[in-house]
Amino acid sequence: MDRLHTSAPFGVRLLAVAGVLASLVAPTRAEAQVEAEVQQSGVDALLIGISAVDDRTVWAAGTGGTWIRTTDGGDHWESGVVPGADSLQFRDVHAVDARTAYLLSIGNGPDSRIYRTDDAGASWGEVFRNEDPRGFYDCFDFWTPDRGIVIGDEIDLTVSMLETTDGRTWSKVPTGRLPAAQEGEGSFAASGHCVSAGSDGRARVIASNPDYGRLLTTDDYGMTWQVDTLPVTVRAGVGPQSVTFWDSDHGMVLTGGYDSEPADIGVAVTSDAGETWSAGGRTPLPSGVWGAVYVPGSNPRTVVAVGPDGIVVSQSDGRDWAVVDSFNYWTVTFASPDAGWAVGRDGRVTRLRLR
Repeated sequence: MDRLHTSAPFGVRLLAVAGVLASLVAPTRAEAQVEAEVQQSGVDALLIGISAVDDRTVWAAGTGGTWIRTTDGGDHWESGVVPGADSLQFRDVHAVDARTAYLLSIGNGPDSRIYRTDDAGASWGEVFRNEDPRGFYDCFDFWTPDRGIVIGDEIDLTVSMLETTDGRTWSKVPTGRLPAAQEGEGSFAASGHCVSAGSDGRARVIASNPDYGRLLTTDDYGMTWQVDTLPVTVRAGVGPQSVTFWDSDHGMVLTGGYDSEPADIGVAVTSDAGETWSAGGRTPLPSGVWGAVYVPGSNPRTVVAVGPDGIVVSQSDGRDWAVVDSFNYWTVTFASPDAGWAVGRDGRVTRLRLR
């Protein structure tokens, strides 16, 4: 969403709220352990989605139908505009390799689309266009190069979800496999981080309305889903924006939104694969987090979060945070401790490395 959303299968578990009182204090500051280097993207569009294949190959996209790509770690970026999509905002990107990537645009009705390239952006094929005028799709992720899901805002108290097994044909997930949504529920389409899928068939979706923030979980490629209520602050325009997992057990949900007033409880953490969640305080970002990822291979376990007020990093599962910079960012990705990127306004691309 530029709106909110939620749902699940057959039962809702209220999640643990241990640590709520501790979360109400200001976040503890720590020394930044990330080096930041601005790169030249060659575009001035707002960049919203990004996906790293490895330390050298990265795709990103944003407003005006714009996409960019590097195959040398960001020393050089090439760019283009998807034909017929110059009025669209690409809010999510999934990169398969140097030649293949998917782009998701957001908006009501036919503005929600999915494009795919198999020739490094020389041509793009439209593989999905939403024909329901009430439909609005927010973000996607993939278990394999061809098998993925898309989450959208609720319609008639029903979860809107798409799936594909070949990357080219997308269909609605039958409502019988999904629980009823709450009124006005949706996911924030701010960074592509409202869905996180793993190669083991697991996927996690965050969604909310002004009353509840919830987590949908599947461990069988979306055949069945479980729903949990998250111990985070939600209100109109504020809710869970990013879900990230370090491994199958350790994960974090972070909140943000359009309201500049900080959320009292902006971070929730789990160490038991989501069986229980604890309120984990908030980050130093006044407007909260729009995108966050655990850095693969980091030691100690490190999460980097971005938002309109900058970049912050935690090596204590969200208890302590350090500020890296204060530019406006929308999303972040890491391929390894040596290769991360954050993107945002005015074509901003910043390469990140753990010290």
